[in-house]
Amino acid sequence: MKRRLMVLAVVLIVLMAGLALFVNHAAAPSVTKVDVKPVIKSKSVTPTPQPTVFDKTAYSTSDPTSPWVVVNKQHPLNPVQYTPTDLTAVGGGQYMRAEAAKALTSMLADAKTAGYVVTPASGYRSYATQVSVYNAEVKSYGQNTADSESARPGYSEHQTGWAMDLASGGCNITDCFGTTPGGKWVTTNAYKYGFLLRYPADKTAITGYRTETWHFRYVGVLLATELHDQGVETLEEFFNITGGPNYN
Repeated sequence: MKRRLMVLAVVLIVLMAGLALFVNHAAAPSVTKVDVKPVIKSKSVTPTPQPTVFDKTAYSTSDPTSPWVVVNKQHPLNPVQYTPTDLTAVGGGQYMRAEAAKALTSMLADAKTAGYVVTPASGYRSYATQVSVYNAEVKSYGQNTADSESARPGYSEHQTGWAMDLASGGCNITDCFGTTPGGKWVTTNAYKYGFLLRYPADKTAITGYRTETWHFRYVGVLLATELHDQGVETLEEFFNITGGPNYN
C-alpha cells in the first residue's frame, strides 16, 4: 500500500512540474523576427556647373556714353558733336572719361612699379579738334592716307573720351611703341585694367584702320577680359558689327 502511495506521489509531482513548464512557455511573449536591411547612404552627386553666358546687351554699343560704344567708319557718333560730361585729367595735359581715367592711372602706376615709364600722349579730342587733326593729315599725306590712319570728325574714338594714345621709350604715337619694354608690358596687361588694343595688326579690313600699337580703348574689365579669354581682337568681331575701310 505504501509503495502505491509513493508511486502516485511521484507521478503527481512529475505531472505538476510538467504543467508548470507548459504554463510558463505559454505565458512567455512571442518574438517576431524582423528582417533588418542595412542602410546604404546614397552618394551626393555634384551638378555639373553650366558655363556662364556673357551678356552682350549689358551696355549699349551705339550710345556714346557707353564704354562699349563701337565707333568706326560705318558707325559715327550720335550726336556727331557729342561731348562727355565727366572728363578727368590723367597727366600730360590729357583727359579721359572718369571711369577710364581711374583705370589708366592704375595701369600706368603698375607699369612704373614694374620698371616701365608709359605716359599719356593723346586722349580726349573734341569735334573741333578732330577737324583740325584730320585736315592736317589730309594736307600732309592726302585723303587716302589720312583716312587709313586718322578718323574724320564725328567718327573718332577719341571724341568719346574712352580712348588714349600712349608713349614710352621715346616712341610717341608711333609704331615703335609696341616694341618698347613699356609698350610690351601694356599690350600684355591692358585687359586687366579694362583696356583693348583697338587697332591690331592684320585687322584693317575689320576696324578700318592700319595697326596702331599705341592706341588703347577702355571697355571695362568685364568685356576686356572676355575678349582676352576668347582670343577676339576687335569689337566689331565680338559684337558682329559692321566695319571696314570705307566710310558710310
